[in-house]
Order: sequence, then structure tokens, then C-alpha cells
Amino acid sequence: MDEKKLKALAAELAKGLKTESDLNQFSRMLTKLTVETALNAELTDHLGHEKNAHKTGSNTRNGYSSKTVLCDDGKIELNTPRDRENTFEPQLIKKHQTRITQMDSQILSLYAKGMTTREIVATFKEMYDADVSPTLISKVTDAVKEQVTEWQNRQLDALYPIVYMDCIVVKVRQNGNVINKAVFLALGINTEGQKELL
Repeated sequence: MDEKKLKALAAELAKGLKTESDLNQFSRMLTKLTVETALNAELTDHLGHEKNAHKTGSNTRNGYSSKTVLCDDGKIELNTPRDRENTFEPQLIKKHQTRITQMDSQILSLYAKGMTTREIVATFKEMYDADVSPTLISKVTDAVKEQVTEWQNRQLDALYPIVYMDCIVVKVRQNGNVINKAVFLALGINTEGQKELL
């Protein structure tokens, strides 16, 4: 679709939008339609034939499963296509995936600013009207903690000809209080000229 047609379509669709709520509802509907269309295209590719077309194998479409996912504009109900042999693994929205947002980075940002898991849950309820469990928040932060531990234990080069040192002060939660802590940074330049945070 060219830009002119897209603008004409947007102008037509915008006529019914009067409030921010209308815009959010429209955005959710558009997300739902786009994602469901993409999921159906994925299944068509997986099966090797269009819906109601000549079948190239024994596997066929087998209806839909419904699930609620959280997007940036709130909750949407998605109908995910299934196949009879249960071999279809959608890539856009994976099985058991419940979020299609930047939620993980938002959770980490709030957590890094010293909010507790319960405060983050309350924030998501207020912002998105989304029921996010403290367990989900913990899973996201724990996954990052694992990556940090892995990064801390990685193998370093034997020699860094140039090392830059710096310090930043950040707020951290310690024993239920938010305090300032100094974080010392060492940026090394290895023998190939690449920068590495040490």
C-alpha cells in the first residue's frame, strides 16, 4: 500500500476517534487484527497451503485457541490458529507468551529505580489496568540477575593496553531504604581496539 492510500485510510478511520480511550481501543483492535493475520500467515507457511486449498500433507488447520495478552495499550484477546498435529510453533507470539510489550524493560527500569515488586504490580495496574503478578516481576528481575552473574564470570583478555576509570552514583534499595551508592566503572580497550566494560 502506498503512502497516499495509507493516509486516506488513516483519515477515514480517524473520523470515529474522539477521545484517548477511543484511540487506545482502536490501537488494540489494530494490533489484534495485525497479529492474528500474521499468525495465520505463519500457519499457512507451516502447513504449506492456504486455508481451504489442496492439502500437501496430512496436517491441516484445527481451529483456534484463545488467549489474553498484554500490549502497550492494554489487554487484547487473541485467536491463535492451531494445526491438527500440534506441530505449529508460532514465532510472532509464542505459545504461553502473555505479553507483546516493552514490559520487561519497563519492569527492569522501575526495579532499578528502587521500586518493590508490589509497587511495580500497582503501577502496571494503574497504567495499563493489567493484573501483573509479583511472581512475573520476580521472574523478569531474576532472569536479569542470571545474565549479570554470567557476565561477571566471563573470561577477560589477558591484556588491556588502555583502561578508563569512572564513577557514577545511583540510587539502590538496601534493607528497605533507598540510598546512594557509588558504582565504579572500568572501560578497557583490548589489543584489537574494541571497547569492553570490565
